[in-house]
Amino acid sequence: MSPELVSILVLVVVFVIATTRSVNMGALAFAAAFGVGTLVADLDADGIFAGFPGDLFVVLVGVTYLFAIARANGTTDWLVHAAVRLVRGRVALIPWVMFALTGALTAIGAVSPAAVAIVAPVALSFATRYAISPLLMGTMVVHGAQAGGFSPISIYGSIVNGIVEREDLPGSEVGLFLASLIANLLIASVLFAVLGGRKLWARGSVPVDGAAGPTGTTGPTEATGTGAGGPGGGAEKGPGKSTGTGTTGTAPTAVAVRPDQDTDGTGGATRLTPARIATLVALVALVVAVLGFDLDAGLTAVSLAVVLSTAWPDDSRRAVGEIAWSTVLLICGVLTYVGVLEEMGTITWAGEGVGGIGVPLLAAVLLCYIGAIVSAFASSVGIMGALIPLAVPFLAQGEIGAVGMVAALAVSATVVDVSPFSTNGALVLAAAPDVDRDRFFRQLMVYGGIVVAAVPALAWLVLVVPGFG
Repeated sequence: MSPELVSILVLVVVFVIATTRSVNMGALAFAAAFGVGTLVADLDADGIFAGFPGDLFVVLVGVTYLFAIARANGTTDWLVHAAVRLVRGRVALIPWVMFALTGALTAIGAVSPAAVAIVAPVALSFATRYAISPLLMGTMVVHGAQAGGFSPISIYGSIVNGIVEREDLPGSEVGLFLASLIANLLIASVLFAVLGGRKLWARGSVPVDGAAGPTGTTGPTEATGTGAGGPGGGAEKGPGKSTGTGTTGTAPTAVAVRPDQDTDGTGGATRLTPARIATLVALVALVVAVLGFDLDAGLTAVSLAVVLSTAWPDDSRRAVGEIAWSTVLLICGVLTYVGVLEEMGTITWAGEGVGGIGVPLLAAVLLCYIGAIVSAFASSVGIMGALIPLAVPFLAQGEIGAVGMVAALAVSATVVDVSPFSTNGALVLAAAPDVDRDRFFRQLMVYGGIVVAAVPALAWLVLVVPGFG
């Protein structure tokens, strides 16, 4: 058996173990990099660590550190209530508010499950109280998170754009963002029409101050775990089980509202405090610094987080512990193993094999389906980190546009996060109050299957076949 084939089989084993045993995929990948690098590729430690993504490490730590502070001081609670008040409680607009809110949160740096876990409890509580389909509300939240998930300063966007840059591929940060945004917006529009959205227009407005859920709470209910859930994350996922944040972060729990500090004195909606104002300014400053001045997102986020921590140490005391360490481990482990594959020539060997099919468009659609199927059960980011480098050799032939191919892979590997076996889908399932969980699980599973079957082909047809990039 050739060394290249051995290294690919080890990668398959890593995915299988992460999926079936709930072991962090990054930890497995580090062990695999050590074993394969030492025993098969004859690499020393320096050769193994050559693929360690130091720049992405700083981005992941910095951005999730800043967002952990935003959760701790209640800024995210304020954003949720402000968004609902913005539409004056119009029932038909609430699903779109949740879609836009999760999209905005991921676009400015929240990891996708963090945004879903913050918004989903509020969204599903609204769904229960006002007879909105929980499937509609839950999927709107997930697709909203993915809609903003590939902005240039987002976690997913930074990771994918970093991989593209590392592989010397043509890239378009704006094109990647728009592809995901438009794809998820179109899917959400279809869902809204099919799952009863049109009937909601006949409804009146609902009270929004102090009535975020059926119990009259003024903020999102807290998530139940801090472990890394899901395949590759370290905690269970599945029907009726609460996850942490799975493969993409530590528990994104909303901080309980403190009546003495967080309300207007009448039990109403959360109000702005100096700490929240400063945090909102910091989030805007991050966007301006990265997009306007081309500063490093990770270093900028760490600096802003340090300023906030210094000014309000009590609110920020636990923020370091809430950095998405499982995500850091996942991404750094997978990309380090990919670096070993590159060092030993496996990437070129495998890419030539895929390209050897003789029909590059067929190879492209097969990669999209591989990404969708694996990601429905495992890490979206992890599979993108493995598949994009595998596509490099046949992309280098020039017959497939790199920009369109990367965008198609990104869309295919993330829209399937509505699956109840994925972190986001499991978070939605766990957040839904007063529902038949078995029925809701089956609905999510059927919908996830439809997405896996249809979206990769559509993404390939729209993004790859025209030859973008």
